[in-house]
Amino acid sequence: MTSYVAATAFGGPEALSVLNETLGEPGPGEVRLRVHAVGTNPVDFKVYSGAYGRDDARLPLRIGSEAAGTVTAVGPEAVGPAGPISVGDEVIVFRAPGAYAEDLLVPAGAVLPKPATLDWNQAAGLMLTGVTATHALSATAVGAGDTVLIHGGAGGVGIMAIQLAAGRGATVVATASPANHALLAELGAIPVAYGPGLADRVRAAAPGGVDAALDLVGTDEALDVSLELVADRDRIATIAGFSRGFGAGIKVLGGAPGADNGAAIRDAARLELVRLTEAGALTVHVQQTFPLTEAAAAHRLLMDGHGAGKVILVP
Repeated sequence: MTSYVAATAFGGPEALSVLNETLGEPGPGEVRLRVHAVGTNPVDFKVYSGAYGRDDARLPLRIGSEAAGTVTAVGPEAVGPAGPISVGDEVIVFRAPGAYAEDLLVPAGAVLPKPATLDWNQAAGLMLTGVTATHALSATAVGAGDTVLIHGGAGGVGIMAIQLAAGRGATVVATASPANHALLAELGAIPVAYGPGLADRVRAAAPGGVDAALDLVGTDEALDVSLELVADRDRIATIAGFSRGFGAGIKVLGGAPGADNGAAIRDAARLELVRLTEAGALTVHVQQTFPLTEAAAAHRLLMDGHGAGKVILVP
């Protein structure tokens, strides 16, 4: 028997329970792994909050999409994006539905090599934020010589976007609470505090102007300031402010109806994220870890939204 976390009702974190199952052998093109760490993301609690509908037939509802672990069994023709997969391989899995688990069966296409530069907790938090940041930077064509404003620089996606934008040769201005400014500076950004007067602080930090903006928080302030400072609306993207984003004519990215899901860009980014991490050009910052059995507490921290980096579950 192996344990996993699922929502047994729609609502808040109190709806999460630890359940048990017997996991079978992998079939053709499948891989089984022992999970060492699980990445949590805000979308995980949105899934069972009722934000995407409340169909009781879907309960209990498994959650999660990314984890890191060791391969314990492989089915025939188990070939991942980086090649054949073997028992004993240390891997990251993404997209891996139901990743909040001690053991997982996943398609081989979701299995990627774990960079040796990351520990298990970091590895579990690399992919979703990394592919999201890559998509946002690609959608706004951020490159060498650009100045990009990143709202929510201390969040999981923000930390990735800062590193990736700097790696592209861009100048990065990023918002965060003052407590996280040292981290942002370490990552290569010019930190500014959000709140009243933000546009003037960004102008002072980027006297040559702002070419592109990424809204990773969905606040009115982030969208207002982006629209004020960036002339070309095709170079403003949001992953959170969906309704206002559509109305303003900016790039709306993610899973919302009508949004650009960037599937091809995100899939192609996975091996590049592994390569950059192995080369020492990218790292994952872990805010806090929780036992898998305390997934509800981890989600309460996620919902607070004020920490820096990833929240990780450890089976």
